[in-house]
Amino acid sequence: MSAVSLLRDISDVGRDHWRGGYSRHVFDPAETQLREWFAEQAGRRGLDVEADRNGNLWAWWGTPGPGAVVTGSHLDSVPGGGAFDGPLGVASALDAVKRLQDNGFRPRCPVAVVVFMEEEGGRFGVPCLGSRLLTGSLDVDTARALRDPDGVTLAEAARRAGVDPERFGRDEVALSRVGRFIELHVEQGRGLIDLSSPVAVGSTVIEHGRWRFTFTGQGNHAGATLLADRRDPMVPAASLIGAARRFAAETEGARATVGRLVPRPGGTNVIASTVDAWLDARVPGADNTRPMVERIIEVARLAAAVEGCELTVTEESHAGAVTFDPGLRERLGAVLGPVPELATGAGHDAAILAEHGVPSGMLYVRNPTGVSHAPEEFAEDADVERGAEALAEVLRDLST
Repeated sequence: MSAVSLLRDISDVGRDHWRGGYSRHVFDPAETQLREWFAEQAGRRGLDVEADRNGNLWAWWGTPGPGAVVTGSHLDSVPGGGAFDGPLGVASALDAVKRLQDNGFRPRCPVAVVVFMEEEGGRFGVPCLGSRLLTGSLDVDTARALRDPDGVTLAEAARRAGVDPERFGRDEVALSRVGRFIELHVEQGRGLIDLSSPVAVGSTVIEHGRWRFTFTGQGNHAGATLLADRRDPMVPAASLIGAARRFAAETEGARATVGRLVPRPGGTNVIASTVDAWLDARVPGADNTRPMVERIIEVARLAAAVEGCELTVTEESHAGAVTFDPGLRERLGAVLGPVPELATGAGHDAAILAEHGVPSGMLYVRNPTGVSHAPEEFAEDADVERGAEALAEVLRDLST
């Protein structure tokens, strides 16, 4: 099956009829079904599938060992996400392996397709969770205690899925096998639209992080409580949203987003007692994100004090700026010919591996809508095919 056919094969899994698009989160029924689908498709190609200690899946072509050429992505999504973010990289990897096999190619080193768990952080809030655990960049006790919106911990969800959370942590065995990692991904922007190219090589990922703001006030009746008597945490939460947009607009290339807001108890005629808000901030350059976030926090603290509320801020994740391996980028360019290089503001598992010394690179496939993390995310069939073909060319070159 081609990458296009593989994507169609899973097009009904995890559809979100309320939000639109797809909601596929780690260890939930939809994501579990996709993991089973991946194992089946890998088996059809003669690949041996194993799960590492953190729940990431590896499908091996050849005997697992050092110096492997690894490709892949993730199968989870953001709430109401598109069909391509993550699954395109997995489907293209399976397609690329099959293309090479059908042409009689036999790699001189091990080749693997990996599926990282919880890349989006859509269930437990921490992006690139599987690769962070793999590399040891996330404290395991913190990871086990993460809770989803229903109060289920990651440890509990993992056990239900047959993954032992006591084994979470840096995986020296798995890491020692990865010689080079290539992740193919749908582009999350319009760079390739403007460049009129179906494929690009990734150059950099900008610094980014997520912070949770918890505003605590006094729950009360919306109709019976005078404005002067209120301690409404929604008011400073609104100031947070405005400050995020304002300071990002003043900082070249910066992005700051409050994409999730959870008032409690959440009644229409109730003044909230607490409001949780999550800030996603990304600023180009080295060590520029936290200073902007500190300015946003200062505004939020002042607004909370004026309203008689308290504010707690928790940094949930942070990743520094990443430049993908220059030698590998040059090699990708030599294999694929004159293709553009693109920087991105989106985080990826490839960036986590690169931060921890694994030579890593990325390929992007054109998204004609320029929209991602939404149902309108798209890739034309011809571009999907070109992406899988390009990945096959890269895998052939790196494993010869």
